[in-house]
Amino acid sequence: MTAPDNRPSVPTRVLKPGQNFPEFDLPDGQGVRHSLAQTAGGYLVLYVYPKDSTPGCTREACDFRDNQALRSHGAVIMGVSMDDAASHQAFAAEHSLPFPLLSDPSAEFLRRIGAYGPRNVFGKVGEGIRRSTFLVGPGGELVRAWYDVKVEGHVGEVVAAIEADETGAAQAGVRG
Repeated sequence: MTAPDNRPSVPTRVLKPGQNFPEFDLPDGQGVRHSLAQTAGGYLVLYVYPKDSTPGCTREACDFRDNQALRSHGAVIMGVSMDDAASHQAFAAEHSLPFPLLSDPSAEFLRRIGAYGPRNVFGKVGEGIRRSTFLVGPGGELVRAWYDVKVEGHVGEVVAAIEADETGAAQAGVRG
């Protein structure tokens, strides 16, 4: 699907804040399966990245790894790409990543959340992963979605969104 000027159109599936985040059941680099239900009661930061061991993806993973504020909020961090288990194992080991990297080789889940679809990279039109991050609240609701993420400063945006959600919930008397 392309726009009249031959650029790919935006994928039709875009998640909106407040809706329930789609359930998933995906393996990590060790073959352990992870699901949304396992994160109930806390924040989940699910970031989608194009490929293990590439410069931007390495920077993003290390930014999530190094951010103390995310840990202080008790956020569970998971990365997702189409890479296989062996690639995830090597990438996680090389960069001492303390969170699981999930594999969705068919992009079935990535399509459901709007993180895979038409895109234009350096003038080349095709389908692929859209670097995205999803902040899921303690009740499984989407707090915020970022599509077509720029790595620089992004983790700080995620922390700010958690803090804003906690403040709003505390003021409403929902979560403490």
